[in-house]
Amino acid sequence: MAKKQARAFSHQSHANADQTVRQNGDLPVVTFADYGDMRFLHLGTPAVQGSMKVSKPFEIHLEYQQRMMGWLLFTDLDQVSHKHAMQLGLGAASLTKFCYQHLKMRTIAIELNPQVITTCRQWFNLPKDNDKLQVVLGDAAEIASDDQWRGKIDALQVDLYDQDAARPVIDSEDFYRDCRNLLTHEGCMAVNLFGQASNYDESLKKITTAFGKDAVWAFKPTPAGNAIVLALRTPRVFDTNTLQAQAQTIQTRWPLPAKKWLKTLAPISRAMTLDRSSLS
Repeated sequence: MAKKQARAFSHQSHANADQTVRQNGDLPVVTFADYGDMRFLHLGTPAVQGSMKVSKPFEIHLEYQQRMMGWLLFTDLDQVSHKHAMQLGLGAASLTKFCYQHLKMRTIAIELNPQVITTCRQWFNLPKDNDKLQVVLGDAAEIASDDQWRGKIDALQVDLYDQDAARPVIDSEDFYRDCRNLLTHEGCMAVNLFGQASNYDESLKKITTAFGKDAVWAFKPTPAGNAIVLALRTPRVFDTNTLQAQAQTIQTRWPLPAKKWLKTLAPISRAMTLDRSSLS
């Protein structure tokens, strides 16, 4: 957060999507607030659903979202611009914008709340749809099970929380199997798990059942309590030197602290100890 003396400006989006949200029933009204150079997205509660640095709108500044780019460690970095990214849950569009603007990937984002899409376009610098960027109003579970995208996604980023941000709103073993089916042979899923430690354990078990324990890697939780899990479509072995070289290349090419990732990332087959004190 910004320093205490920073003045906060709160906004409620009054775009045409407002009426649609209310007609849809339970979807919350979207608001955002500015604190100095930071802009935060909210869904009717103080819980932060996403953020943007106004002076650098296409960079990722939240640590957990930076870690959701960890799939780059496992891919051919020279071919990234030819790959396909998908986000399930738009948030403040940080991941979507980064994949599109910095990585030059074909990028598609799925978002259930139409007001989130409108707010991101008006206030979070989300570009309009074009031949390499598409934002779809839809249900993530339905999209994941749709054969249209089966085997086509190289990088799948899943961040699905409601206004309470207590646990993922879609978190079944069947859902994670569908996510696996979306991926190409060398594709990778990144999932944000936030909430109580018991919920983390349940979610991780479902992911490992769907992908296989040899395919799953996990970061230790951030200080804010976000635990990022990476799951590969096809299990592969990566030695330390290879990962260090990948991290160096990532950090040289793009504004991501990739070398730091290796200090907190490990395959779950090593029985990495979870720092539960970071989870509420």
